[in-house]
Amino acid sequence: MTLTGAVILVLAGFGSGIVGYLTGLASLVSYPALLAAGLPPTSANVTNTVAMVAVGAGGITRSSAELSEDCAHAIRLAALAIPGGAIGAALVLVAPREVFELVVPPLIALASTTILIQPRLRARVRGREYPKLYLVGTFLVSVYGGYFSAGAGVMALAVIAVLTSEPLWRGAMLKTYVTGLASLVAAVSFAVFGQVDWTAAAALALGGFAGGWCGPPIARRVPEPAVRSIAGAGGFMLAAWLMIRTLTG
Repeated sequence: MTLTGAVILVLAGFGSGIVGYLTGLASLVSYPALLAAGLPPTSANVTNTVAMVAVGAGGITRSSAELSEDCAHAIRLAALAIPGGAIGAALVLVAPREVFELVVPPLIALASTTILIQPRLRARVRGREYPKLYLVGTFLVSVYGGYFSAGAGVMALAVIAVLTSEPLWRGAMLKTYVTGLASLVAAVSFAVFGQVDWTAAAALALGGFAGGWCGPPIARRVPEPAVRSIAGAGGFMLAAWLMIRTLTG
């Protein structure tokens, strides 16, 4: 890889880190950048999963004080995200990926719709929370994230936004924590068994960590309607792109 290509991936990683922290759509930036750098789709997918762990690491590092305010909650989420990610990574080895990929775009579109209409949904339930459903949803999203990471952040944000009363800036933090842990487990598996391009992964991860680290203060300042609109619109774009790629691939 040339120096110019590495610099482009660092910049793409930074952009994907910020976008990923705010909306859960890091792969919308990082995956096309890897394809543009010349990686084949299979290698780009596993390289992206490995590199994007850095986004979660950056965001968690910057948000450690907020997470430590409720250690019990953080531990519960980790106890769901880690085995969920492990199950998802194991499914990669045994499940027919083609069938699953047909289901992914509708799931992302549903999550995007949920985020867009979140205020109406919360008004309908009159502020009630659903802790059991929240934990079940977190586990299922973690399984999905370990199997196929694209769009996992949007799904996690939708679960938090609808089933809890957390503000979106805090939802972005919890989403990053959960998906980061699930992706870390999958990344270890891919590092051993997958076709990781380590040069590209390192460049993307460097920018991704910086972008993830910058994400929390930005999330606190961006108005919730803007975050909701960006996440929803970006989710629909990702769903459409994945569907087209699946049907034409």
